[in-house]
Amino acid sequence: MSVRRLCLAILNFGDATGYEIRKASTEGEFSYFEEASFGSIYPTLARLEAEGLVTVRLDPQDGKPARKVYSLTQAGRQELKSLLSEPLAKDTFRSPFLLVAMCADLVGGAVVRRAIDRHMDQIRTEIAQLKEMTADCDHPATLWTIKCGITCMEQNLAYLEGNRAALERMADAGPVCAGAGEAAE
Repeated sequence: MSVRRLCLAILNFGDATGYEIRKASTEGEFSYFEEASFGSIYPTLARLEAEGLVTVRLDPQDGKPARKVYSLTQAGRQELKSLLSEPLAKDTFRSPFLLVAMCADLVGGAVVRRAIDRHMDQIRTEIAQLKEMTADCDHPATLWTIKCGITCMEQNLAYLEGNRAALERMADAGPVCAGAGEAAE
């Protein structure tokens, strides 16, 4: 997904400032779709405005510069619909935890136990945050998406709970691969 699609999608649900778009893309319900930095959001919003896909209004603030609030136009909604209708890229999943797990025999039991505990705590925290989102959600497709995320995370947690002992045994056993733990020459 592109930052362009992400900005249009967020604005499809309501007006927002660049800061609010960034926050929704890093902490909110849109944080699971695309990484978007301030450095990519603001130029994208400027291009969307130049193309007539969003409008901007200035909201005055006491003692501060006026906030730029962006709104999706009908043309922007059509562009979003078109972008979302294109073939999807493959989902991307990356996990620093799984790299530690893959090298469990190298790093040892103590490191693996800490990594498992931290990872499980992170998953539990994310599940709780997603469940909180469902309480305030009145958009059926968003609710479906959040519940899908909860289910995936619960399965991840269940796998860790059911299989952590096996990974810990591998870590405690030490290197099993030729060259594991040795410096590359």
